[in-house]
Amino acid sequence: MMIIEQIITSFISSAAFGIIFNAPKESLIKCGFVGMLGWMIYLVMSSSGIDAVMATVTASFFVAVTSQFFSRMYKTPIIIFSVAGIIPLVPGGLAYDAMRNFVENDYNVAINLAAKAFMISGSIAIGLVFSEVINQIIRKKRLSDKVNP
Repeated sequence: MMIIEQIITSFISSAAFGIIFNAPKESLIKCGFVGMLGWMIYLVMSSSGIDAVMATVTASFFVAVTSQFFSRMYKTPIIIFSVAGIIPLVPGGLAYDAMRNFVENDYNVAINLAAKAFMISGSIAIGLVFSEVINQIIRKKRLSDKVNP
């Protein structure tokens, strides 16, 4: 039951951030789906014992791939889907806990939490960039195949 709650919550949060970022109304459901897909991948990987950083890289990669697909299919900018889709993956609670521990003078715990939040944030960026690099390679390959048959 807890998995279903998390899936629904991730869908709602992604769609709600689509509203906050002024995404077109017809794309809000798709924004929610992209975020839900990313969170489901993260949940499955982290529950099977894979490190949170690697799970986040993989989930953000799939968020970016799905965003590219929807962007082409519905002829909208990719950023509409990718920004709303990564929202469930952002380590806001971890960053909050790190700052709270800094304020409470528990520096060892705070530094550990801050480092983990930083690594997860970086892994989101790496997953998005990796997806775009692969997309560019595929596009160039297709273009060269059309020019040089």
